[in-house]
Parts: sequence; C-alpha cells; structure tokens
Amino acid sequence: MGALEAAQTLPDVIILDVRLPDMSGYEVCRRIKGDPRTASVSVLQISASFVSNDDRVRALEAGADGYLTHPIDRMVLVATVRALLRLRTAEAAARQAAEQWQSTFDALSEGLALIDSDGKLVRWNKAFAQICGPKVQLDAGSDASSFFAVLLGTDDPLRQNGRRYSAEFEIGKRTVQLIVNRMGSDTEHQGKILILNDITDSKLAEYAIRTAEKLAATGKLANAIAHEINNPLEALTNLIYLASTSSSLMEIKDHVSHASEQVARIARVTKQSLAFHRESERPIVIDVGDLLGEVVSLFERTAAQRRVHLSLSRQPRVSVCGFPGQLTQVFGNLIRNATEAAPPTSEVVIRVRSILRGGHEGARVTIHDRGSGVPEEIREKLFDPFFTTKDLKGSGLGLWVSKTLVAKHQGTIRFRSCQGDRKSGTTFEVYLPTAMNT
Repeated sequence: MGALEAAQTLPDVIILDVRLPDMSGYEVCRRIKGDPRTASVSVLQISASFVSNDDRVRALEAGADGYLTHPIDRMVLVATVRALLRLRTAEAAARQAAEQWQSTFDALSEGLALIDSDGKLVRWNKAFAQICGPKVQLDAGSDASSFFAVLLGTDDPLRQNGRRYSAEFEIGKRTVQLIVNRMGSDTEHQGKILILNDITDSKLAEYAIRTAEKLAATGKLANAIAHEINNPLEALTNLIYLASTSSSLMEIKDHVSHASEQVARIARVTKQSLAFHRESERPIVIDVGDLLGEVVSLFERTAAQRRVHLSLSRQPRVSVCGFPGQLTQVFGNLIRNATEAAPPTSEVVIRVRSILRGGHEGARVTIHDRGSGVPEEIREKLFDPFFTTKDLKGSGLGLWVSKTLVAKHQGTIRFRSCQGDRKSGTTFEVYLPTAMNT
C-alpha cells in the first residue's frame, strides 16, 4: 500500500517490483493507472522471479510503461528511466498543447465541428453547441447526416461535391450561416470542417439599413411624384370647371373625356409610387423594360429641370424572375445618380437587352452618363457602405444597398468609368438571370 501512497505525491517515475508483501505489483500498477490523479505517473516494473514473456505481457497490460528482469544492468536501468522521463515530459507537453488548443477552440465565437471520413461527428466547440441549441443531442461518433436532418431539416450540405459549401439556414428564430470545408486531398471520402456563424444581428442591422435607404430614396422621389401629380390635378380642376360652365353637351363630354385621361395619369403615378413600397413575398416574372419605363417616367421631370434627357432603349419581352419593388429601388438609385452626374444638355442612355452569360439567359441593363467620371482613387470604395461623394446630401448607402439587392437576385452590378477632356462618363451594368436558383 506504500506504493499507492507514494504515487499520490505524483513522482515522475515509480520503479515497482512485481513481488510485494501485501499486494501484487501488477495490481498496484493497475490501481495507479486507473486513478485519474496518478494515471500520468510512469511505472517501471522489475522482477527477478517473473521473467517470462507472459509475465511481461501481463505487466504491460496492467499499464506498466516498462518491464525489466533481473539481472538488471545499471546502465540499462538508468537509460530506461531517462527514456520514461523523456516520454513523461513529451506527454505533459502534448497535454498542455491539447488543453491550449481546446481552450482556443472553445473561445472562438464561431461554432466549429469536425466530421471524420466516415461521416461521424468527432468534436465541437462550445459555440457550436450553443448555436445548435437544445433541439439536437450532440454525441461524439453520431452520424452527421442524421444530425443535420434534425437540425436543418436536410443533409444536403454534406452531399455537396465542391471543396467549400456556404448557405444560410434558420435555426429556431435565429439565422445562421453554415460553411462546410473539406479536409485533405480531393478524394470522395474525407473529413470535413463545419463552421456555424450566428448572423441574426447582422441580418437585422442590414435590413434596418436597407429600410432606411429605401425611405431616403422615397423622400428623393417625393419631389418628382409631386410634380407628376400636380400637373394633371391642375388640368383636372380646369376641365371640371369648363364642364360645369359649358352649355353644350358635346363640349361637356369632351371635357369629361379629357378629365378621365388626367385621372388615369394620376392613377398611374400613384401605382408607381406604391410599387416602390409594396413587395411580393415570392419572386414574380417581371418585364424589365416595362419596369424601367415606369422608373424613367418618374425621373423625367427631375432630369428635365437639370436639362438632362433620359433615353430608354429596350428589347421587347426581356423578363426576369424577381422582386419588382427591390429592382425599382436599384434602377431608381442608378438613374438618379446618372442624372445628377450628367452635365446640362446631355443625355442619360438606359438600355435593356437580353444576354447569355455563363450559359444562362438573363437581362443586361446599362445606364450611361457623360459626366466627369469616377476618380481612380475612389473606384474601389464606390460600393462600400457609408461612402459618399455628395457630402451631407448623400447617405453613402445607395450603391451598397443596390449591390446587396442585385446579389439577392443572383445577379451582378459593375461599372466602368473614364475621365478626360474630350471623352468622359460612367456606365453602370446590372445583370439579372432570367431564373433565380432556389
């Protein structure tokens, strides 16, 4: 029992004879290795009586780190003890590194998990468990496909063939981004790294910014809409007066007919204004040319006040699947910017064309102005949030929100610009695929 008490002091190495007066050395070794407090203590067993291979196997299976039989050479004993000391030092360093790694692993705010080549969950950090919540039970060695089927309702993220997969999912009331990265070579069977990132707050913040920009854009449209409605209202008032004072039935009918046209014009402007706010829950088929025609009509009077002409060139029946309110906001922002950048007596040209890009059909909208162009030093910042060249007159969100909304439609937005005395201007191009992948 003295050996067990000595082990509690946590020596580096215990040299333990197999033949002991009160207990077998095998049993003492087994108890030392079975106690979590003393399991890391190295045990070297020696014996003058138990010298067969079976005795050596029995000692090693009991947990001994080494086994020597008499006669024991002094140099061999010293070398064996030193080897055990080196092994203990290496094990301690390995445990410390593992603890540091686990602490770092758990300290990350992103949820991380590892899946082995057999599709089993190996380990995960605290953030991963917190994001998953109580909906699923995390067990080492459990099937990852079954885990995802419960957590997300699908195991498609594990079935992707690419080296990297990224998508957003709803877990409870939270929005999370899931990233799956493959480990190792490009073989069919390999481990995977899972990254779960709770992006609920950033999504809410992004939504708030988009809403604020939409309200700001609405305010900028208010002046144009007011002019559009004011003129037919004045005409309507005059026509009603003329009809009420006329004694000729033919003249009255003519005045009422013209008044009806003005009412229709007011209704059209109102519909355009409401379309900017109202949004369908699901994407619908949109004639891009018709939508741009409505946007252009809203900005024609504002452009005319700056002596700028808006020219729309469109192909018939260029349709995409999307959200009309969002695309109205995108094109309204780009046309307004082009109108403000264009010099007096110039023209802003808007073109709508069908296009085949990457084997997929889509619509390309270009908006070109003959302004002074975008300076080289700010071109990389143009789509950054809160970056503006309009000082206090701009929010710096228009192009950033436009890029976000175009990306939501799985399209792209880009520009080219040149500066020069004879030739200058900027062209924005929006590409929208005909069908959105769901």
